[in-house]
Amino acid sequence: MNKSKQKQRKRFGFWFAALLTVTVLIMLALLELNKNSLWGFALAAALTAGYVLLRVKKLCKKGFLLRLAAFAGFIALFAGIFLLSWPPTKAVPAVSAAHPEKTGIVTTAYGEVRGVKTEDKLVEVFAGIPYAAPPVGELRFREPQPPEKWEGVLEADHFAPMSMQPVNLPIYDSLTRIVGYHDYKISLKDNYVPPVSEDSLYLNVWRPAGEHEALPVLVYIHGGSLQTGQPWYGDYSGEGLAREGVIVVNMAYRLGAFGFFASEELADESPDGTTGNYGLLDQIAALEWVHENIASFGGDPGNVTVAGESAGAACVSALSTSPLAKGLFERVVLESSTLAAKEPPHSFRLMNEALASGKELMERYGAKTAAELRAIPAKKLVNEAYTQHHITVDGYALTETPYESYLNGRFNEKQILHGFNSEESGPFIIFDHAKLSDFEKRVRDAFGEYADEVLALYPVSSDKEADEAWAAIWGALFFDHSHHALAEAAKANGISAYEYRFSKKNGRLGPWHSGELIYFYGNMPASSRLFGERDRELAEEMTSYLLNFVKTGDPNESDLPVWEEASQSGKLLEFGNETRMTEDPGSALYAIIDKMMCD
Repeated sequence: MNKSKQKQRKRFGFWFAALLTVTVLIMLALLELNKNSLWGFALAAALTAGYVLLRVKKLCKKGFLLRLAAFAGFIALFAGIFLLSWPPTKAVPAVSAAHPEKTGIVTTAYGEVRGVKTEDKLVEVFAGIPYAAPPVGELRFREPQPPEKWEGVLEADHFAPMSMQPVNLPIYDSLTRIVGYHDYKISLKDNYVPPVSEDSLYLNVWRPAGEHEALPVLVYIHGGSLQTGQPWYGDYSGEGLAREGVIVVNMAYRLGAFGFFASEELADESPDGTTGNYGLLDQIAALEWVHENIASFGGDPGNVTVAGESAGAACVSALSTSPLAKGLFERVVLESSTLAAKEPPHSFRLMNEALASGKELMERYGAKTAAELRAIPAKKLVNEAYTQHHITVDGYALTETPYESYLNGRFNEKQILHGFNSEESGPFIIFDHAKLSDFEKRVRDAFGEYADEVLALYPVSSDKEADEAWAAIWGALFFDHSHHALAEAAKANGISAYEYRFSKKNGRLGPWHSGELIYFYGNMPASSRLFGERDRELAEEMTSYLLNFVKTGDPNESDLPVWEEASQSGKLLEFGNETRMTEDPGSALYAIIDKMMCD
C-alpha cells in the first residue's frame, strides 16, 4: 500500500473514530434524558462493542457502501434498543433511601397506615393514603365519595399516581430541567416514569419523627393551571417544613375535564345540584380528611393553614370563600395568583361559560349523555385538559364569585400571607418577546381605551425597553394585580394580610413564576451551586416567616426584618438582595386595571 493510501486510511480512521465517539455519546445522552431502562444502556454498550469489534476485524472495511450500510445498521439497531427499552412506569418512592426504616403504625378512621423515614431519620413520610373513593366508572364527574375502609396495615411508602393529565415525553421534561431550571442531574435511580391515573385521590403526610401532639398543620395545593401537576415535586415537598416542627399534607385532585367539566345533566343528577367543580370538591374532601384524622399523626385540626401556588393559589382563593370549607382552616397562603379580582385572569369562569364549553366537548366526542361520556377512555378524554380547567360558581362549592364574597364579608380565613414574583411572565412569554415595533399594538389590544394611560406609564425607545415593559405589564395583568385586589379585600374586611414581592435572581429560575417555592418551603439543596450565600440567607428568612405564620398567624419574630401588614401600611415586603418593606412598583398600573374592570 502506498503512503498516500495509508495517510488517507489513517485520516478516515480518525474521522470515523470521532464520528463513532460522538454517536455513542449522543446515544447515551438520549437514553439518559429519556430515562430508559438500565438494560437499554447495557444493550447499547454491547452493540457498540460488537460494532467496534467488526471494524477491528476488518469485516466492515470491504468498500465504502458496505461500511456505510454497517453504520446505518448500527444506528437502526440503536433506535430499536431505544424504543424497546422505553422507561417503565413505576411509583415514585416516598423517600430517596434505598431501604428506608419504617415508621410506627398510625390509625386513621379508615384503617392503619405505616410510612417510612428519611435517611437521617428526622422526618416521617406517609404517602398514598386514600382520602376518597376512586372517581372512576359511575363516579366520574361526581362529588368525591368517602374511601372504603381497609384491612391490615397500608404500607404508605410510595406516592400514588398523579391525576390524569397530558404527559410529555420524558426527554422533554429532562430538557426543561436543563434549559429552564438549570438543575438536571444524571442519575441511574430515576430511569422510569411516574404513573398517571384517573384513580388518584390520595394524599401524603410529612411529620417530624417522634411522638408529638397538636403540631401546626399546612395543607398544600399544587399548581399547574388545573391541567397538570403532582403532589411530590421537590420544591414544595413537605420535608423541609416537617424538619421545623410542622405537619405538611398535600394531595392529588382531579384535573382538566375530569375535575372541571360541567353539564346540566350532571347538575340534575347530583344530590347537591353541582357540576364543574369536582377538583375543588376533592380538595375540600382532603381538608375534611385532615380535620378528622390529622390528630392521629400528631397534628392540631384547629390550627390548619391552606397554601397554594399559581392555580393552587386560585384554589385557595375559592376555598377561602366556599361555604363548604368553613371551619376547616384558620389561615391561607397564596403565591402567584388569587381569584379576588372582579375579573379573575385565569383558572375561573362563570357557569354559563362552563356549560357552553361542556356542551362543545360532548359534541366533539359525539356523546349525547353523561353515561356516554363516562364510557370514553380516560386516555382519550385527557386531551381536553386545555378546554376544561376552570373553577366556576356552581351554587354549591361556590355560591358567588370570590370578589362578591369578599364584598359581602363572607370568607373563611383569619389571616393571609400572599404575594408574587417580579418576573412572573418569564416562562409564559419566553417565545413571545415584545419589540419596539409591536409594543404599542400589544398594549392597545390589552387595554383598549385605557391604552394611552398605560403607554404613558411605560415609555419605551428600544426593543430591550419594550420587552421589559411588556413583561412587567403581562405579569401584572395575569398575576400581580390579583394580589392587589386581595390586599384591598383584606383591608376592607379587617383581615390581617402580609404581602410580599420576590425579586431575587439566582442560577436557577430566579424570580420567574414558581421561583420562590424552593425558598419558602425549606427545600434548597445544600450542595447546589445555583444558589449563593444571599440565597441561602434569604431562604432561611422566608422559611422562618412562613413557619411563624403557620404556627401563629403572624410571620414576624425578633430576629427578622419587620413584615408590616399590607392592610395598614399599604406596602409589601421585598424578598431580594435585601429584605425590606417597599412600595409595590405596579400600583399605578393596578389603578388602570381597576378602572378597566369597573367599566
